[in-house]
Amino acid sequence: MSDKAIFRLVWGVSIFVFVVVVLLQSKVVSWRIVPDWVFFLPKLNAIINATCSVLLITSFYYIKKKDIATHKKLNIITFILSALFLVSYIIYHSTGNEAKFGGQGIIRPIYFFILITHIILAALVLPLVLLSFYRGMKMQVDKHRKLVRWSFPIWLYVTITGVIVYLMMAPYY
Repeated sequence: MSDKAIFRLVWGVSIFVFVVVVLLQSKVVSWRIVPDWVFFLPKLNAIINATCSVLLITSFYYIKKKDIATHKKLNIITFILSALFLVSYIIYHSTGNEAKFGGQGIIRPIYFFILITHIILAALVLPLVLLSFYRGMKMQVDKHRKLVRWSFPIWLYVTITGVIVYLMMAPYY
């Protein structure tokens, strides 16, 4: 596949995921009967996000030690877990379940700041991660490095704030 085709695929996937998430937030789809296991998905998503945070930091450590093989393996695992997170997120939000943050006082604007930055950066990071992953797998090191200067800190922020948002929302699920 040419780089042009990869860019088109990355943007196509990114736009598709964005549209699906927007549609789910607008409650276009909802289930009549929601199986009990679906209510575990927010906790699973937090566990996946926490695991991805640790894996991203560990991957960074190994690339600094110039252990490319371990760095690559960790990133493949992180990429797979992030894809699993996305599927789980879509399943949960397709049920129409809605939990509202009930915190009051100073915690309320803090929560919404974290949530809003998390959502915006999660939408922006997907094409960066996909392109970074592609460049890394192709061993296009210079192009990979240029991308991960942006994708790594944003992806790490998104995974960490995903856990924080879950912990702040947990009492309201």
